Amino acid sequence: MSEQVKKPVGIMETVLRDAHQSLIATRMPTEKMLPIVDKMDKVGYAAVECWGGATFDASLRFLKEDPWDRLRKLRDGFKNTKLQMLFRGQNILGYRPYADDVVYAFVQKSIANGIDVIRIFDCLNDLRNLQAAVDATNKFKVSEGRGESQVALSYTLGDAYTLEYWADMAKKIEEMGADSICIKDMAGLLVPYKAAELVKTLKENTKLPIQLHTHYTSGVASMTYLKAVEAGVDIIDCAISPFALGTSQPATEVMVETFKGTEYDTGYDQNLLAEIADYFRPYREECIDSGLMSTKVLGVNIKTLLYQVPGGMLSNMVSQLKEQKAEDKYQDVLEEIPRVRKDCGEPPLVTPSSQIVGTQAVFNVLMGERYKMATGEFKDLLRGKYGQTVKPMNQEVIDKVIPGEERFTSRSADAAGLTNEMDKLEAEMKEYKQQDEDVLSYALFPQVATDFFKYRQAQQEKIDLTKGDSANGAYPV
Repeated sequence: MSEQVKKPVGIMETVLRDAHQSLIATRMPTEKMLPIVDKMDKVGYAAVECWGGATFDASLRFLKEDPWDRLRKLRDGFKNTKLQMLFRGQNILGYRPYADDVVYAFVQKSIANGIDVIRIFDCLNDLRNLQAAVDATNKFKVSEGRGESQVALSYTLGDAYTLEYWADMAKKIEEMGADSICIKDMAGLLVPYKAAELVKTLKENTKLPIQLHTHYTSGVASMTYLKAVEAGVDIIDCAISPFALGTSQPATEVMVETFKGTEYDTGYDQNLLAEIADYFRPYREECIDSGLMSTKVLGVNIKTLLYQVPGGMLSNMVSQLKEQKAEDKYQDVLEEIPRVRKDCGEPPLVTPSSQIVGTQAVFNVLMGERYKMATGEFKDLLRGKYGQTVKPMNQEVIDKVIPGEERFTSRSADAAGLTNEMDKLEAEMKEYKQQDEDVLSYALFPQVATDFFKYRQAQQEKIDLTKGDSANGAYPV
């Protein structure tokens, strides 16, 4: 019998970003990360995801930390491992599109401060909203000596999302100049045999490496990874066991054990992984005791598969109904979501499209008349300000919600009329600027960043903010 050909699967570890974003609302502070970096660096991970997504906002808003400082500290610690981040295309890490000069500046600073792989996605899979970020990564790869662009396709179900659609997208991503492709299954909708079929199709249509990202929400994720790896996927996203499962990813150690002794063997040391798990376990207990980690997010939520609604969107919807004392309308809203999604061109449900569709469905049910009232964001989605949807939108809904209004067919930054924003942003916040990166923090979250800059200044000058007269900006020294 001939020697089997080894094709070890890579694992990207998510505990420093998506795992704690999913389970404890992105509240893990940098000081919890640093003591374990040395051990994590010895595993041989394909990459460690540690930045982007909601970490930036949460660092400034809740942890009173500079996210750039976190990145630099992690880069100092990880000598042998690639660091990865998540980037929302033209929206960067914020909630609106930015001009290209902001996108370029952010990509450059991310790479300069230590990021190797930038995973870029768009909530509508509109590739035009990803081009600037890919171009910027390719540009700075040359000058900074590192930087890879990975384009993530937001995986979803629906009439438009055929294997031909995904194959076509993969070809276009390769033409864009990206380095790899990620299937980003944010809602845990990808089931095992469909995953095998999808990976096989992508592999037949592109030479780029394929990475798979999913969440355990619907309970099938480990099996999905197994079938995807057999079909040739190159890297899977996993979380060390204390921060795995539930709305997070499958457990790293379980997947390592699964492929042990096969052609896909990762070669990772289980004893080393056990030490990393031991480090995070007391913190997990602490999070459960404090209520930061809710046991609600740790189980299997099969409604995700039935209604194709991501876990975060479900909890958002429940709280909106609670506020209106209308919890009895839960089922009605669940059934309304797919109808609203169809009306606005069947977009994938991921930030911010998931919030826009979910909130509109709640309004439609509570008002007793569909589209009697529409949010500003829903109107912007219909206007084309977020970009192009895969299917055309419902003309009757357009006529009811934005009658006679101009609609945009250009990419989001152009539709918003954005050109060169950096100088203006810098002028607005110059009194707080201590590093070039501060301008970018301000660009993404003007109010939150300003509050953080004031806090930072007070710490540096040893001022007690709790005794301050913040209305008049006076603080006792």
